[in-house]
Amino acid sequence: MALALSAGLAQAASLAWPMSLRFAPLLALGLRPGQPVWWLQLLALALLALLLQTCRNWRQAALLGWLFALAWLGSAVGWTFIALHTYGGLPTALALLAVFALAGMLALFYAAGCGAFVALRANHARSVAAIFAALWMLAELARGTWLSGFGWGASGYAHVEGPLRGYAPWIGVYGLCALSAWLAMTLVRVLRLRGAWAQLSGLLPVLVLLMLPALFSRFGPELSRFSGQLSVTLLQGNIAQDEKFEAGSGIPLALQWYGEQLQKSQTSLVIAPETAIPLLPQQLPEDYWYTLQQKFGSAGQAALIGIPLGDYQQGYTNSVVGLKPGQSPDWRYDKQHLVPFGEFIPQFFKWFTELMNIPLGDFNRGAPLQPLFVWQGQKLATSICYEDLFGEELAAQFADPALTPNIFVNISNLAWFGNGLAMNQHLQIARMRALEFERAVLMSTNTGVSAIIDHRGRVLSALEPDTRAILVGSVEGRTGVTPYAWWVARLGLWPLWSLALLLVGWVARIKHTGR
Repeated sequence: MALALSAGLAQAASLAWPMSLRFAPLLALGLRPGQPVWWLQLLALALLALLLQTCRNWRQAALLGWLFALAWLGSAVGWTFIALHTYGGLPTALALLAVFALAGMLALFYAAGCGAFVALRANHARSVAAIFAALWMLAELARGTWLSGFGWGASGYAHVEGPLRGYAPWIGVYGLCALSAWLAMTLVRVLRLRGAWAQLSGLLPVLVLLMLPALFSRFGPELSRFSGQLSVTLLQGNIAQDEKFEAGSGIPLALQWYGEQLQKSQTSLVIAPETAIPLLPQQLPEDYWYTLQQKFGSAGQAALIGIPLGDYQQGYTNSVVGLKPGQSPDWRYDKQHLVPFGEFIPQFFKWFTELMNIPLGDFNRGAPLQPLFVWQGQKLATSICYEDLFGEELAAQFADPALTPNIFVNISNLAWFGNGLAMNQHLQIARMRALEFERAVLMSTNTGVSAIIDHRGRVLSALEPDTRAILVGSVEGRTGVTPYAWWVARLGLWPLWSLALLLVGWVARIKHTGR
């Protein structure tokens, strides 16, 4: 049980190495604060795989799987405590209990997968790794899509670095979850083989799997093509969360700073983060919004600005407004994948939200597919906050070549979660989307990380977290559709579900019939 918990903590650390563990020996091993550690993820999951191989029954395996996932997910989303306690005013004990309950419920998916693995493995020694990979991916898929989905911290995100990253444009993050699980179990199986020749033969498919992406990158065709370039300015206002919506402090500061920077900008595109303007347009000082419309309606520049929209009668939306010359009315994008408890209150949970002081609201959902923001020949697809976690929803935009985006834009406000790992974890999520679709990603955030990511998932430039700063650079648009974007746009994640379920069903049938 202690080993399972330790392995889970290691898996959490592999997604973004903790900032507090900054020691010279660790830096020499490539353990850089905030960065993913792909090999650590494989070792952590391999330790769980080894423990499962020693289990006598499915109940013991389910317990170990649950403990592993509890430590992993509890650490990976532990920053929710800050939102609940520091800014929400929830008592410490209740906030800790809420984080434990969230991690514990999500961990049940992995408990079921590990229990099923031990129940099915007996007669299938040669396919043990494939069974484990299928069940692990089913657990990741279920967590990421059921009950509105919360796939934050999925094991595949550790592989935005390392040899497996080359598979992202083909199978996406959930496919990487399966590959990493297969590798972890295969390594355990190989180490348990007797004789050097047997171990060497067992390692051959592992070496082939690790080398294929590099070979394709060198000798294969390009999956996307250059479509133009934009100069961009990303604004990071660093407005403290406990002041952001206060009339005497955060609101006037935000209006002044963002207003000045938008007016002074010189690049072709300027992006301000989620709720950068913390008031409805009708609540703004006289001529404030009109002045911005005039600036970007005639200067040959465009802007994307986070702002709430709506009224009491029609409801409110968490939105982005796009301003550019020759456009009337203003372009807008309304957030469509809302955060439970933060932007909508699930049924039967109003009592929980009433315990907190967070300005929660029941926002209206935006449409699933909304018009792209087109500027200087580039089509920009916008997402807000954790919407970029759902790659399958972004993929829907690639079904029609005429509507396929050239660049992704994400605006967010992670100040709710302090200066912990949430920022760096979100950066790895954006990098994974860049890899899956071969599209550059522009991230404009309130407190960090604001960054320009190229279509290869590399961070070209970024601002320091918790600073009020401006990032000026350029971004490259791309055309073309990756294999992952093509099949997910048409079939969703059903191919992955189907393959995993067919394999598990086939193994279960053989076990039941004895043939």
